Amino acid sequence: MSDKFYVTTPIYYPSGKFHIGTAYTTVLADSLKRYHKLKGEDTYMLTGTDEHGQKIQEKAESLGKEPKAYVDEMAAAAKELWKKMEIDYDDFIQTTEERHEKIAQKIFDMFMEKGDIYKGEYEGWYCVPCETYFTKTQLVDGKCPDCGREVKLMKEEAYFFNMKKYADRLIQYYGTHPDFIKPAYRKNEMINNFIKPGLEDLCVSRTSFDWGIKVLKDPKHVIYVWVDALTNYLTALGYLSSDDSLFKKYWPADLQIVGKDIARFHLIYWPIFLMALDLPLPKTILVHNWFMMKDGKMSKSKGNVIYPEQLIERYGLDPVRYFLLRELPVNQDGLFLPENFVERYNFDLCNDLSNLLNRTVSMVNKYFGGVVPNYVGTPNSVDRELEEYALEQIQKFEDKLDEYEIANALQEIWNLVSRTNKYIDETMPWELAKNEETEKLKSCMYHLVENLRKIAILVKPFINDTAENILRQLGIENEDMKNWKNLKEYNLLEDIKVIEKGNPIFMRLKQDEEVEYIKNMMKR
Repeated sequence: MSDKFYVTTPIYYPSGKFHIGTAYTTVLADSLKRYHKLKGEDTYMLTGTDEHGQKIQEKAESLGKEPKAYVDEMAAAAKELWKKMEIDYDDFIQTTEERHEKIAQKIFDMFMEKGDIYKGEYEGWYCVPCETYFTKTQLVDGKCPDCGREVKLMKEEAYFFNMKKYADRLIQYYGTHPDFIKPAYRKNEMINNFIKPGLEDLCVSRTSFDWGIKVLKDPKHVIYVWVDALTNYLTALGYLSSDDSLFKKYWPADLQIVGKDIARFHLIYWPIFLMALDLPLPKTILVHNWFMMKDGKMSKSKGNVIYPEQLIERYGLDPVRYFLLRELPVNQDGLFLPENFVERYNFDLCNDLSNLLNRTVSMVNKYFGGVVPNYVGTPNSVDRELEEYALEQIQKFEDKLDEYEIANALQEIWNLVSRTNKYIDETMPWELAKNEETEKLKSCMYHLVENLRKIAILVKPFINDTAENILRQLGIENEDMKNWKNLKEYNLLEDIKVIEKGNPIFMRLKQDEEVEYIKNMMKR
């Protein structure tokens, strides 16, 4: 096991409020960081805002603001949202910061000195929102193939990066590093759609606007936003600066998480830039899909956008985090439906998890005055089978999470929740008490509390407040009993007293009423 975990999100274009799709990326990175931290690893998480380019300049001008003032406002709003979502990032970088701009210029100079960048003239179709050039054949009905918006025919003097020089090396790297791209099918997309047809050299400077990082040796040019943006993963760690201790400690990144709309930039351009710098590539780049609505992508004009703070205000943070992570599979788009959100809340969190905790605390109080009996071994096959099942589920959970199959990993936890609820029906504690089968009753109560302890630790990276509430109600205060290292042990709990009366950690929602409420939210 590695002793460090460096995870990044893409830096976000600050166009306004972040919807749940953007929030998903950051919650995912945060959850994985928390998981590795819980396992005792040295963790570091980077996020931030991508603040240069033509679309930023045009947006600021439309609002009557200077670009720098505009992006600072947006960065502050992003930080406020991440605070509300309890995102435990270690660094938030703005690409307008001096620490980034100076090093980005140095990197561009290095490319020029190595002969990887040459000057020419570019003519092509440019999508301002996507900050991307396309050939005429790449357009779809004359519009941007990525976002469907209008494109502009642009012609200007520009610098180009010689991508062709590295194409074969990149394909070879793909073949020898099977964990580099997840899910694996994205690799074939890159090869078949972009590399094999002929990888075009990349236009890496602009002269038609000036809101960007100037090329030191030719300041009428500004560095293309994707060269600028991608290098943040290095500049935030102090690469080429007077203090590169973080870079030496954490690079290469263990995991970089991106949405499918920017997969090409991260799976082709980014590794080629790193090869040109003679730097190791990230261990894994995870490309996730999108949350879709019934009528397609989220859009203000369609009235189908949902913002995380709206959901948090009504339902709390943990249900929102849980839903985002549970509903988006690795290999396909997820569907946001108000009905699904309420059902996840009612069935997974309320019926399954909250009721299991409530019943357990109530029975320990009823039968043993709140004191959890000590472990008495596994005197019967039901207890033994439960222990074996729990340990199997923990292993399955770890295996799924190591492959970054987040939704599937959460399913393994809920399999354990369901199995523990079933255990109550199998053992029938009320009958054991009635028949004075004290030893069996003691074992039953111990196993319920112990399984809930395990469940709390497993969910902690994803819904931390819920995990802490479970442990508090169980009376587990010893920090060693909350850590990953003791997760697979079954005989460590001693002298535990549950609280006298626990409140349900989740209360059932009225289905129709809340579905209607969320639908109205989406129209605001």
